[in-house]
Amino acid sequence: MARAATTADAFNAVAEPRRRDILRVLAGGERPVAELVTALGVAQPQVSKHLRVLREVGAVEVRESGRQRLYRLNALALKPIFDWVKDYERFWSERFDCLDEVLEELKKEENES
Repeated sequence: MARAATTADAFNAVAEPRRRDILRVLAGGERPVAELVTALGVAQPQVSKHLRVLREVGAVEVRESGRQRLYRLNALALKPIFDWVKDYERFWSERFDCLDEVLEELKKEENES
């Protein structure tokens, strides 16, 4: 079975770790490509390739400022991922609550010794 194109949707686009790194950096604000290259320690052509994919799914937007191209995060394009992940929030919250109970029991036992 053929693999879906990375530009098909946000899920496929963020499946690549470098693209997630780019999104993480852009979450801190608008950046030119040169800053992304420095922050990620990756060659400019690779960063540009990943930015193209992220632009195609709408996860990043670009604007020109003089000779620079500035990239910024468009978090709304990542909402389908958030919507999917939030279904598992209850599961993880219950697990962490159980862990909290175990830790409290261990603290009590330790204090009683």
